Amino acid sequence: MSQPAQRLEWFTRARFGMFIHWGLYAIPARGEWVRSHEKLSIEDYQPFFEEFNPVNYNPGEWAALAKKAGMKYAVMTTKHHDGFCLFDSKLTDYKATNTPAGRDLIKEYVEAFRDEGLKVGFYYSLLDWHHPDYPAYGDRHHPMRENEAWKNKKHDFSKYLEYMHGQVRELLTNYGKIDIIWYDFSYDNMSGETWKATELVKMTRSLQPDIIVDNRLGGNIRSVNPEIYAGDFACPEQIIPPEGVVNEAGEPIPWEACITMNNHWGYAAADKDFKSPKQLIRALVECVSKGGNLLLNVAPNAKGEIPQESVDILLCIGEWMSKNGDSIYNCDNAGLPKPEWGRYTRNGNKLYAHILERGIGPIALQGLKAKVKKARLLADGSEVNIDKPWNAEHYGDALFINFPTSKLPDEIDTVVELELE
Repeated sequence: MSQPAQRLEWFTRARFGMFIHWGLYAIPARGEWVRSHEKLSIEDYQPFFEEFNPVNYNPGEWAALAKKAGMKYAVMTTKHHDGFCLFDSKLTDYKATNTPAGRDLIKEYVEAFRDEGLKVGFYYSLLDWHHPDYPAYGDRHHPMRENEAWKNKKHDFSKYLEYMHGQVRELLTNYGKIDIIWYDFSYDNMSGETWKATELVKMTRSLQPDIIVDNRLGGNIRSVNPEIYAGDFACPEQIIPPEGVVNEAGEPIPWEACITMNNHWGYAAADKDFKSPKQLIRALVECVSKGGNLLLNVAPNAKGEIPQESVDILLCIGEWMSKNGDSIYNCDNAGLPKPEWGRYTRNGNKLYAHILERGIGPIALQGLKAKVKKARLLADGSEVNIDKPWNAEHYGDALFINFPTSKLPDEIDTVVELELE
């Protein structure tokens, strides 16, 4: 097994993780891009720094919830685009330890999630709208991009790069073993070696040899000869790729779809447009059926609480996962055409039929005639009848599953475990 494959082995087995977007933006509660969207100055944003005091922050509860939901890893924002650090960086005063919170919130996150046996990841923003040496006027995203007062403001980007690399060094040195780092993101000419990406990745790997890195530093992960900074896995956002992700030679690439529960990454009090547990369970199944992972976001509020809507959704997902997790963990693309009634996942000689639509009569599994030793309902181990019914005699090489009722045992996703010959 190659070194990249060894690094990724746990990741491609885990399949389901928690994304956590949290910071000062939880106070205005209009999403994590509020400074950019509303073109707020540092002075406009400063009251949130002076107020930030998440009195109910209990990462042990977050970790227990992630585990109960069936998640195997987490990725948390250490610094988002607003530049505010949840960790105790020695390189800035703009950090949680200098707010009323008064403590290193990342240290507590790492310890809590590790205690639950979950892999631990860091999100780190390459952008920084607070740092004086990050490009402002004329930048596509900076809150001061159109502010004439900033037009002739000088900045030394090399100083920002020194700061950014220094903070990454802190994160990968001071918190023990870190399993994932999520650099976010590249755009326009702010990409690749603009970030000194080769140097950054070499440092990342020297400090954490087993860490896996996302693909947002600007490299081409789909190339057959990707740059050193192209990343270990692709991370499509708010979309599940129609055919999974492959490189230019058609070979599969590890990938992870990052998805929000509502329409924001950061806490947005007015956004109640939450996806249903059914939607999200089926999204997870779709990801795995195409060889990918699902990184599902939660957005804690200003008090440090995961919203009740998100808690309820995760508990529902966890209930389904407790019975059907074997069809997710360690599973991959089954190498079969997508059936009209649902999807397949596979782990070795175990093929999992995720039946999403009941249809009329017996359910056809095309191409599997004489290839299945037995079929069991994964949720409870009960036998599923696979004898060919009288009314299906003329339908070729299909195997048929029979359910005695007009409704599926599980309307979200009925999983049948097929043991192959």
